[in-house]
Amino acid sequence: MSAVATQWHANGRLDLVLNRAEVHNAFDDEMIAELDAALAAAEQDSRVRVLLLRATGRSFSAGADLRWMARMAEASTSDNYSDALRFARMLERLDRFPHPVVAVVQGPAYGGGVGLIAACDIAIGIDSARFALSEVRLGLVPAVISPYVIRAMGERASRRYFLTAETFDAREAVRLGLLHEVVEAAGFEARLTELLASLAAGGPQAHSAAKLLLHDIRDAGSDLDLGALTAGRIADLRRSPEGQEGIRAFIDKRKPIWTSDV
Repeated sequence: MSAVATQWHANGRLDLVLNRAEVHNAFDDEMIAELDAALAAAEQDSRVRVLLLRATGRSFSAGADLRWMARMAEASTSDNYSDALRFARMLERLDRFPHPVVAVVQGPAYGGGVGLIAACDIAIGIDSARFALSEVRLGLVPAVISPYVIRAMGERASRRYFLTAETFDAREAVRLGLLHEVVEAAGFEARLTELLASLAAGGPQAHSAAKLLLHDIRDAGSDLDLGALTAGRIADLRRSPEGQEGIRAFIDKRKPIWTSDV
């Protein structure tokens, strides 16, 4: 059975589903490789407009599979580095995926599972979900996921939860910035449908350009002329076919063509 299932839906929606419910979707080298391959394939698929990261079973992800961790503890330092680097590269691919990525958090997430959520653009969680950065209790640190968690939660909150490994609930996750929204179980799928409809109203090329802009601004050095960068982006998009269609549709009081299948 595949550790990551792929499910297509209407309107360019692709779900990547963590599929190890029997171990609470704890990930190992196999799941990391499958998720990386699925993301790489989706990057090249012109049908994709939005990507959902979901999970089967009661948990979103328990983080790293401890059997995998025990095996790697017996491996060499160079093997451990290569193994961790593959996880880091997969998270980078998730973070920089060219279309909107939504984490659908239907249950608890711990350790590296929190990192997966933090690397997504949007995260919506069920009200019963719980979270923890539990690595220090194993004598480890949340190293590979730290850039994404710190960006999501901020340094101050990360200092606390990296050190205490306390569990926090979904509403606290919203307050900290890990989740954007928490929803009761009864209304979870309906709210997700509304969120996806909002994304479907946006231009696909504009979504990709918006994500690239966010990354470029975030990574900009002090010597970069941000005025020139941002002026160039909007100038290019105004002249693009999608930009011109969006402006014409607004003036004509109609929906743009990319919403014809929504």
